[in-house]
Amino acid sequence: MAVKSFLLKPFAKRVASVIQKNAKNAVADQEQILLHNIQRAKETQFGKDHGLGTVKSYAEYKKAVPVRDYEGLKNYFDQVKCGKPDILWPGIPKYLAKTSGTTSGVKYIPLTKDSIPNHFGTARNALFNYYAQTGRGEWADGKMIFLSGSPALSETAGILTGRLSGIVNHMVPGWLKGNQMPSYSTNCIDDWEEKLERIVEETIDKDMRLISGIPPWVQMYYERLLEKSGAQSVSELFPNFNMFVYGGVNYEPYREVLERLVGKSIPSIETYPASEGFIAFQDDVTDPGLLLNTKSGIFFEFVPVEEYGKPNATRYALGQVSLGINYVVVLNTNAGLWSYNIGDTVRFVSLDPYKLLVTGRLSHFISAFGEHVIGKEVEVAMVKACQIHDAKVIEYTVAPQITPAAGLPYHEWLVAFEKTPHELEDFSQSLDNEMSKQNIYYQDLITGGILRRLIITPIQKNAFREYMKSKGKLGGQNKVPRLSNDRKIANDLSVYKLDAK
Repeated sequence: MAVKSFLLKPFAKRVASVIQKNAKNAVADQEQILLHNIQRAKETQFGKDHGLGTVKSYAEYKKAVPVRDYEGLKNYFDQVKCGKPDILWPGIPKYLAKTSGTTSGVKYIPLTKDSIPNHFGTARNALFNYYAQTGRGEWADGKMIFLSGSPALSETAGILTGRLSGIVNHMVPGWLKGNQMPSYSTNCIDDWEEKLERIVEETIDKDMRLISGIPPWVQMYYERLLEKSGAQSVSELFPNFNMFVYGGVNYEPYREVLERLVGKSIPSIETYPASEGFIAFQDDVTDPGLLLNTKSGIFFEFVPVEEYGKPNATRYALGQVSLGINYVVVLNTNAGLWSYNIGDTVRFVSLDPYKLLVTGRLSHFISAFGEHVIGKEVEVAMVKACQIHDAKVIEYTVAPQITPAAGLPYHEWLVAFEKTPHELEDFSQSLDNEMSKQNIYYQDLITGGILRRLIITPIQKNAFREYMKSKGKLGGQNKVPRLSNDRKIANDLSVYKLDAK
């Protein structure tokens, strides 16, 4: 055992012990966090506008503060962005995290002195917990790479502003700085392809042990490493590579191709970070469920997806949730977010401790006919169909075709195959069968003659990368939506169609 991993071992054990203790006290901790946050913010503009000074319970809080998204709270966010103090949280934020919004354009999410430990501390805790559980801390003794946005920050009314992944780069402690790659100058490059080339040059001969990033961009990094080096696998280049940290998208559709590029299976940890807060992380490598971050300044609310947007939609605190129900995640944070819908949907898979899976985005669904297909359903169906037919996909997206030139409407799957199934028609049938198993409403529409079964449109292997490049979203934390309830993305991708064989 090298010096750094040896020194970190007792600290990792303490962190893991605290995580286990917090998991047992989750409901009580959540109640305390809500009341603490209310007390801190009662004299802010938001607190005065909503009478937080008189709120003494969650029941009273729900009556005082409605669930809203960024647009619903935009008046407050705009004042924060102008540098006004004491709007959503005492004082002014230390940072503003820029993130893309569908209706509001660029969103500016505050990060305060109180909320910052949630973002970096949780990522650190996930790694230390892994070390304590498995005894494997070799990742701390070599180089690490975090494929992220630029750490270069601008100022907005005197507040440092940038992408969350870039801001977090500034929170890396001194003991880790020497391990971190790429160099600061390379990380600041905006053009992803140029940045990727520089990252490959800087890391190709280093002792890389931990790699972190969103799977599709990590795949590009692996592919370029092999092209540049002529090596047969990433593990040939990096024999001590032993930890992959990912988040942002479901890993399963990428697992096979990434493991093939690496040359073996690599231990991994899934995390669930967002600009609004670090929500959950995988605390057990044998369990895909993500442990909810219940003692980190965030009070969580959950609204059943089918009720969201209705006047009297039910709002549940953590102790009131049930297994197997899709909920919209609503945050109340010590950065001044109040009953804020982040747009994600989750499903609990354990209530002791509280563990969940991310099932999709509230805005990423298909319900052209009331089927309400969500991301988790299409991902599970695709993985199973690929297993049945020994197929491999690079990426895909699904959209409804409501007004076809002939015949019944259908769901169109635009798929970039790494390995095309031998019989595309049989693959399509299997995929449709799996979708019917995943979503009973979809099945009813098929059997009822409202929809015909799905149609697969094969597209070029580089289609999604070229599409993201055309939108200025290549690399970083950007992702292609798996589902759309309109034809915008499908129409843009149509130029990359292949002739079905």
